[in-house]
Parts: sequence; structure tokens; C-alpha cells
Amino acid sequence: MNVVLCGMMGAGKSTVGFQLARLAGKKWVDTDYLIEKRYGKISDIFASRGEAYFRALETDTVRSLSQKDGLVISTGGGLVMREENCALLKENGKIVFLRAKLQTLLSRVKLDGTRPLLKEGNVEEKLTALLEERMPVYERVSDLIVDTDGKKKYEIAREIFERLEGAL
Repeated sequence: MNVVLCGMMGAGKSTVGFQLARLAGKKWVDTDYLIEKRYGKISDIFASRGEAYFRALETDTVRSLSQKDGLVISTGGGLVMREENCALLKENGKIVFLRAKLQTLLSRVKLDGTRPLLKEGNVEEKLTALLEERMPVYERVSDLIVDTDGKKKYEIAREIFERLEGAL
């Protein structure tokens, strides 16, 4: 079985995923990293080919990962917005939503210029709109919700590990 971390940019999917994999003795993979390794920077993909093309690359990556077992998978923030991705991930995994409040997310991403969906305009307004759009989907597709506000990465990883221990 795989453990799949979803949530907004800045929720801690990559840092918590790495910690959880170490704790559970599993291999950690990050979908954004895999895409960048194969196709180049995500911001360049968005600029040259558009978001739809990037989302197709995500689905191809998920299709490949869903055939494997024993992974902790950190996903891009928009990956679970496609039903096909969720169905593939749930075939052999549990989806964990790392939930964070807007202010927590803002403090983590406001100075990060690599986020294509936050490049132009007011970061707080864009992040608020994305959060409003994505929150219901994250909650609906997740098997487990973990609040991350005010917690350290290893505390979050430990909570996930303990709550999913029977499934790991």
C-alpha cells in the first residue's frame, strides 16, 4: 500500500512525506520532482505549454506510481483535482490531506517565486481562491485529514504513521 499526501502548496507535503517515509521504512517520491526531472522546471512547463499540459504530465506520473507498492507519495497541490488521479491513487493507497490555514500557507509560500499559480497579482487573493476551490475536493477524496498548523514536520509524520499504522 502507498500513502499519498495531498494539500495546498505550502502545506508540507514534501517535507512531511520525506519524514514519513523514513519513519515507515518506505521509499519517498514527489510527483513534482519526478516531472521536473523528466520534463524540466514546472514554471517553464506552465509558461511554454500551459497548465493543461502539466496536468496531463501529472496524470501520466500518477498512472506509473499507482502500479507500485510501498511508497510515500507527495503530490502537487492540484493533482487530486482530477478524478482520474484520485481513482488511480486509491487503487493501492490511502490519501492523507495535510490541512493548513490560509495564514500558515501564506507564511510558507509568499516569498517563493517558483509557484506558477501565484506568479502574477496578489498572492493572498490567489491563494484564497485556490483554497476555496480545492478544500472541498481535498476533504472529499482523503481517507485521513491531518491539521498541520503549529506542528513540526516530524510531529505530523508521527501522527500520520500512528493513525495509519494498521494500513502501513
